[in-house]
Amino acid sequence: MTSPAVYVIGAGPGDPGLLTRRGLECLHAATVVVHDHGIPPRLLAEARAGAEVIDIGATSAPEALAEEAISYLLAEKAREGKVVARLTAGDPFVFARGAEELLFLRGQDIAFEVVPGVPRTTGTTAYAGVPATFPGGGDVLIELRGHVDGRPLPDVDWAGLARLDGTVTCAADAAQLARVIEALMTHGWLADRPVAVIFDGTLASQRTVAGSALDVLEELRKQRGHASGVLVTGRVTGFREHLRWWDTRPLFGRRVLVTRPRGQAGELVARLAAAGAEAIEVPMIRIVPPDDPTPLMAAAAASASFDWIVFASANAIDAFMTALLDGERDVRALTGPRLCATGPGTADRLARYGIKVDLMPDEFHAEAVASAIISSAPVIGARVLLPRADIGRDEVARALRHAGANVTDVVAYRTVPVGQPGESDPDVYGMLLQGQIDVVTFTSASAVRSFADIYGAEQAADVLSHAVVAVIGPVTAATAAALGIRTTIQPSAYTVPALVDAIAAHYR
Repeated sequence: MTSPAVYVIGAGPGDPGLLTRRGLECLHAATVVVHDHGIPPRLLAEARAGAEVIDIGATSAPEALAEEAISYLLAEKAREGKVVARLTAGDPFVFARGAEELLFLRGQDIAFEVVPGVPRTTGTTAYAGVPATFPGGGDVLIELRGHVDGRPLPDVDWAGLARLDGTVTCAADAAQLARVIEALMTHGWLADRPVAVIFDGTLASQRTVAGSALDVLEELRKQRGHASGVLVTGRVTGFREHLRWWDTRPLFGRRVLVTRPRGQAGELVARLAAAGAEAIEVPMIRIVPPDDPTPLMAAAAASASFDWIVFASANAIDAFMTALLDGERDVRALTGPRLCATGPGTADRLARYGIKVDLMPDEFHAEAVASAIISSAPVIGARVLLPRADIGRDEVARALRHAGANVTDVVAYRTVPVGQPGESDPDVYGMLLQGQIDVVTFTSASAVRSFADIYGAEQAADVLSHAVVAVIGPVTAATAAALGIRTTIQPSAYTVPALVDAIAAHYR
């Protein structure tokens, strides 16, 4: 059986979490990703490392020619031996061009697979709290083809459609949706018929206009630009105030800047999204190996000779475990020393390697860590290993040495500023000045320093005054204060979940 060379995947209405499990598997397998313009960056970030990502975007060519060019592109990449993921908004077989592209591929004898997606209309109405159907809400569900740029209305029996008792949906731009309502009213709809239009459906910027057909029509006429939305009509719209859930979450509509390294931002971004926020990822630092890995490798090879290993961060754990597992060693090399983690996030990272910590202090600062170790067992003459960042603080090492321990601290990783943002990066400075970012999060002192280096210390303090600054702990807060940056939010526990909870509590 010939394996598919092209996967045509429905990406859903917008929320990256609505991509199906099969769609995600196919996306991970692809070496080329061809996607509609507007597919969320968080979804594209799921592509495998090194994959070629092609945004087909908007084109000035006639529609038929543009579609033909996409089909040729898919075929060309497949003939090169590439595995192609074709990401389409919504479902590829629901008012989309998926079938046309696949007929072309069939004519070229190129194997393919179709992965259905959540349709834009019903997915969006569900996020707005409007069921597409309901007992007593009518016996038909109709989806009209939506067009943009002033193209003709769908060629349907408008008079017959206006007489039907049920739900009508349509995805289009505001101008076209206004024309749909006008056509239905012209052919018999009453002006007080309940209608809702959902803009930016399933995204953190989702907003809904609901009311009578006449009221919503007036609102649509006020829209500027090419605002795109989903129209839903009928008695089912009355359930919205009872079934709303997406836009009632604590951080709904808030924009939060995430400055963590990309490889570590996942949990924070996911928790912010679950609380309703739109996360804007702009890393301020990168985590890279030490200039000289020899001390770390030597310490990992001799790990059984230590009485304690103290991990101050998840980065330190990942770097140390990479060194430890190099060659023929496995986690049994850690059966000798006792392990201390400086917080639940660090302990959780160790747990991913199947390792439990022996000690975690009640407080997560240097003095508490040293005190907890000294209180748990005699440390005079004890051998303690501290894998740390190149710019890590040495308070723990100093306190343990003062108590008589023999401390070995090695650089496990380096924290490197990212430098000036690229052309494709969001204009963070401009967005902050214009009030388009509500919260700026810092989860390390080095991220604060990098932000100040990029924009200038004085300018950084000024521009951050336009937003709420949230930090994960006192060390980060102290660094911000030293640079004149005012901190508004600092959780009592120095973890990502606590940080998100504190941001939500601030707005609640």
